[in-house]
Formats: sequence, structure tokens, C-alpha cells
Amino acid sequence: MTVPLLIACHECDLLQHETPLPRSGVARCRRCDALLYRSHPDSLDRTLAITVAAMLLFIISNLSPIIGLQLQGQHTAATLFGAVHALYNQDMKLIATLVFVTTILVPAVELAILLYMLLPLRLGRTPPGLAVVFRFLQSIRPWGMIEVFMLGVLVSLVKLAHIADVETGVALWSFAALMLLMTAVAAIFDPRDVWARVGVAR
Repeated sequence: MTVPLLIACHECDLLQHETPLPRSGVARCRRCDALLYRSHPDSLDRTLAITVAAMLLFIISNLSPIIGLQLQGQHTAATLFGAVHALYNQDMKLIATLVFVTTILVPAVELAILLYMLLPLRLGRTPPGLAVVFRFLQSIRPWGMIEVFMLGVLVSLVKLAHIADVETGVALWSFAALMLLMTAVAAIFDPRDVWARVGVAR
């Protein structure tokens, strides 16, 4: 006899039985009507595909210029890492560190962890240390702030346009697409499917 799985409401702590949901269905708490979980068909496969695309965009975004400036006959172009390096050299070490951590380090680690978890699961194997890696992913996610960086870049472009000719680089569009893909990963990725796939892999 199969015992139904229990799930605790994150709002009121009521224990309830998990029930199968129809496609794109939603389960809500009986007591407070809080969202318990959603049905995401093929969420892990879709998350893996988006993660691979996001990783490629992340590489392009960090290797290509974000913006180019044409001022008094001189042309300069800046990459994200170059901007971090310039901030560091101008004695703005704290800002440089924050930009590096929130726009380079954390997104890179997040994408690497997703690939580390999802690729073996897709092949029917359980990656070593999955529980620890998964908890670490959940703890660092709030520190990825690509959307905040994009807002800052757009504000800077408006200001710079008054003093120089501004050219948008490939990395700017790559970052915009990366922001959308990271949002899609957050929306589609279902942790419950990870543990369900682990059970099948075993």
C-alpha cells in the first residue's frame, strides 16, 4: 500500500496529503489558501534546456563589450569584467566586489549548479552531494541581480548619451536575453521534480 506524501503549508504549517495535479494545475492550502505547489510538465528537461542556453549567453555577455563610446574621435568599449576592474582600480573596491559577486560570480555558480544537478538526472544518475548542492543553490539565488545591473546600465546609457555617442554592444543584448532566461528558470524549475527523479534514478 502506497502512503501519500505529506506537505506542510509554508504559511500556516498545516500538514496535507500531496495529490496528483492536472497539467498546469495548482494546489492550495485547505486552511489559508496559500499556494503549495504547481504542476510543471517536464520541468527538469525544460529547465536543463534553458540553462544550457543561459550558460552560452552568459559566456557571450562576459566576453563581449557591453557599450562603446565615441568621444572626440576616440572610441572605447567596456566589458563587464573590465568595468569591475576599473572600479577596483579607482578605489571603489566595495562597489567592484558587489558588481562582481551579483552579476558574474553568483549567476555563474547558479548555472553551474543547475547543470551539475540536471545533466546526471537527465541521464538517469544521481549526482554526488545533491542535497548539499541543492541547499547551496537555494541560499545564493537571492544574490543574483542581473536585472538590477541591467537597470543601472540603462540609466547610465541615458546619461552618457548627452556627452558622447553611445553604441550598444553584443553583451548588452545578451544580458537582456540572459535576464529573461534566468527568470524562466526560476518560474519553471520545480524542486519536487528533482527528488522525484532521484527516486527513479535509484
